[in-house]
Amino acid sequence: MSTDPPSDIAPGMNAHLGGWDELLGIRYLTATRDEIVAEYTVEVRHQQGYGIAHGGVHCSAVESVCSAGAAVDGMARGLSVVGLENHTTFVRAVRAGRLRIRATPITRGRRTQVWEATVRDEQDRVVATGRVRLLCLEPDADLAGEKVGRQSPGG
Repeated sequence: MSTDPPSDIAPGMNAHLGGWDELLGIRYLTATRDEIVAEYTVEVRHQQGYGIAHGGVHCSAVESVCSAGAAVDGMARGLSVVGLENHTTFVRAVRAGRLRIRATPITRGRRTQVWEATVRDEQDRVVATGRVRLLCLEPDADLAGEKVGRQSPGG
Protein backbone atom coordinates (compact mmCIF):
# COMPACT_ATOMS: atom_id res chain seq x y z
CA MET A 1 0.00 0.00 0.00
CA SER A 2 1.36 3.43 -0.98
CA THR A 3 1.71 6.25 1.55
CA ASP A 4 1.70 8.89 -1.19
CA PRO A 5 -0.96 11.54 -0.62
CA PRO A 6 -3.48 12.21 -3.38
CA SER A 7 -2.13 14.44 -6.14
CA ASP A 8 -4.02 17.53 -4.89
CA ILE A 9 -5.17 17.60 -1.29
CA ALA A 10 -6.23 21.27 -1.11
CA PRO A 11 -9.95 20.45 -0.58
CA GLY A 12 -9.13 18.29 2.43
CA MET A 13 -6.81 20.92 3.85
CA ASN A 14 -9.50 23.59 3.56
CA ALA A 15 -12.05 21.30 5.22
CA HIS A 16 -9.78 21.01 8.28
CA LEU A 17 -8.43 24.55 8.54
CA GLY A 18 -7.84 25.71 12.05
CA GLY A 19 -5.43 27.64 14.18
CA TRP A 20 -3.32 30.29 12.55
CA ASP A 21 -4.30 29.50 8.93
CA GLU A 22 -7.97 30.01 9.78
CA LEU A 23 -7.25 33.23 11.69
CA LEU A 24 -5.14 34.54 8.82
CA GLY A 25 -7.84 33.65 6.29
CA ILE A 26 -5.76 31.34 4.10
CA ARG A 27 -7.60 29.28 1.50
CA TYR A 28 -5.63 26.55 -0.30
CA LEU A 29 -6.21 26.30 -4.05
CA THR A 30 -3.61 23.66 -4.95
CA ALA A 31 -1.65 21.38 -2.64
CA THR A 32 0.72 18.81 -4.12
CA ARG A 33 4.24 17.60 -3.29
CA ASP A 34 5.59 20.07 -5.85
CA GLU A 35 3.46 23.18 -5.39
CA ILE A 36 1.20 24.92 -2.92
CA VAL A 37 -1.03 27.77 -4.08
CA ALA A 38 -3.22 29.69 -1.66
CA GLU A 39 -5.06 32.97 -1.31
CA TYR A 40 -5.69 35.36 1.53
CA THR A 41 -7.44 38.70 1.68
CA VAL A 42 -5.89 41.71 3.37
CA GLU A 43 -8.53 43.38 5.53
CA VAL A 44 -8.52 46.13 8.17
CA ARG A 45 -7.69 43.52 10.84
CA HIS A 46 -4.39 42.82 9.03
CA GLN A 47 -3.25 46.46 8.89
CA GLN A 48 -0.59 48.14 10.97
CA GLY A 49 -0.60 51.80 12.05
CA TYR A 50 0.01 53.23 8.56
CA GLY A 51 -3.00 51.38 7.15
CA ILE A 52 -0.99 48.80 5.19
CA ALA A 53 -0.78 45.06 5.73
CA HIS A 54 1.46 44.21 8.66
CA GLY A 55 4.60 42.41 7.49
CA GLY A 56 3.78 39.57 9.86
CA VAL A 57 0.74 38.76 7.72
CA HIS A 58 2.92 38.05 4.69
CA CYS A 59 5.54 36.31 6.84
CA SER A 60 2.80 34.08 8.28
CA ALA A 61 1.43 33.26 4.83
CA VAL A 62 4.92 32.34 3.63
CA GLU A 63 5.42 30.12 6.69
CA SER A 64 2.03 28.46 6.23
CA VAL A 65 2.32 27.58 2.54
CA CYS A 66 5.96 26.50 2.71
CA SER A 67 5.25 24.38 5.78
CA ALA A 68 2.20 22.87 4.08
CA GLY A 69 4.29 21.93 1.05
CA ALA A 70 6.98 20.35 3.18
CA ALA A 71 4.30 18.50 5.16
CA VAL A 72 2.71 17.09 2.00
CA ASP A 73 6.13 15.84 0.95
CA GLY A 74 6.90 14.58 4.46
CA MET A 75 3.62 12.62 4.66
CA ALA A 76 4.70 10.59 1.64
CA ARG A 77 7.80 9.59 3.63
CA GLY A 78 6.08 9.09 7.00
CA LEU A 79 7.65 12.26 8.42
CA SER A 80 6.45 15.41 10.13
CA VAL A 81 8.09 18.78 9.55
CA VAL A 82 8.71 21.85 11.66
CA GLY A 83 10.05 25.25 10.61
CA LEU A 84 13.60 26.23 11.51
CA GLU A 85 13.99 29.53 9.70
CA ASN A 86 11.79 31.99 7.82
CA HIS A 87 13.19 34.85 5.78
CA THR A 88 10.51 37.06 4.24
CA THR A 89 11.13 40.18 2.17
CA PHE A 90 8.43 42.82 1.74
CA VAL A 91 8.43 44.26 -1.78
CA ARG A 92 5.20 46.23 -2.20
CA ALA A 93 2.84 47.74 0.38
CA VAL A 94 -0.78 46.58 0.26
CA ARG A 95 -3.77 48.19 1.96
CA ALA A 96 -6.48 45.70 1.01
CA GLY A 97 -7.37 43.02 -1.51
CA ARG A 98 -6.90 39.39 -2.38
CA LEU A 99 -3.36 38.05 -2.57
CA ARG A 100 -2.18 34.80 -4.09
CA ILE A 101 0.85 32.96 -2.79
CA ARG A 102 2.71 30.12 -4.53
CA ALA A 103 5.34 27.94 -2.84
CA THR A 104 7.69 25.43 -4.45
CA PRO A 105 10.54 23.33 -3.07
CA ILE A 106 14.16 24.29 -3.50
CA THR A 107 15.43 21.12 -1.87
CA ARG A 108 13.83 18.14 -0.16
CA GLY A 109 16.55 16.34 1.70
CA ARG A 110 16.48 13.47 4.14
CA ARG A 111 16.69 15.76 7.21
CA THR A 112 15.73 19.23 5.95
CA GLN A 113 13.70 20.89 3.25
CA VAL A 114 13.82 24.43 1.86
CA TRP A 115 10.76 25.96 0.20
CA GLU A 116 10.31 29.40 -1.34
CA ALA A 117 7.16 31.42 -1.88
CA THR A 118 6.03 34.49 -3.79
CA VAL A 119 3.02 36.61 -2.87
CA ARG A 120 1.31 38.52 -5.70
CA ASP A 121 -1.52 41.03 -5.74
CA GLU A 122 -4.54 41.07 -8.06
CA GLN A 123 -2.46 42.87 -10.72
CA ASP A 124 0.15 40.07 -10.53
CA ARG A 125 2.72 42.38 -8.88
CA VAL A 126 5.10 40.87 -6.35
CA VAL A 127 4.14 41.88 -2.81
CA ALA A 128 6.52 39.66 -0.82
CA THR A 129 8.89 36.75 -1.23
CA GLY A 130 10.10 34.28 1.33
CA ARG A 131 12.10 31.18 2.03
CA VAL A 132 11.52 28.68 4.83
CA ARG A 133 13.90 25.97 6.02
CA LEU A 134 12.22 23.02 7.73
CA LEU A 135 13.40 20.05 9.76
CA CYS A 136 12.05 16.58 8.91
CA LEU A 137 11.04 14.68 12.06
CA GLU A 138 10.83 10.92 12.41
CA PRO A 139 7.65 9.47 13.94
CA ASP A 140 7.60 9.85 17.72
CA ALA A 141 10.36 12.49 17.77
CA ASP A 142 10.22 14.88 20.73
CA LEU A 143 8.93 18.38 19.98
CA ALA A 144 8.37 20.92 22.78
CA GLY A 145 8.09 18.19 25.38
CA GLU A 146 5.69 15.93 23.47
CA LYS A 147 5.99 13.21 20.85
CA VAL A 148 5.02 14.34 17.36
CA GLY A 149 2.41 12.40 15.51
CA ARG A 150 1.85 12.39 11.83
CA GLN A 151 1.42 15.99 10.73
CA SER A 152 -1.39 17.14 8.53
CA PRO A 153 -0.49 19.94 6.13
CA GLY A 154 -1.86 23.35 6.85
CA GLY A 155 -2.78 22.53 10.44
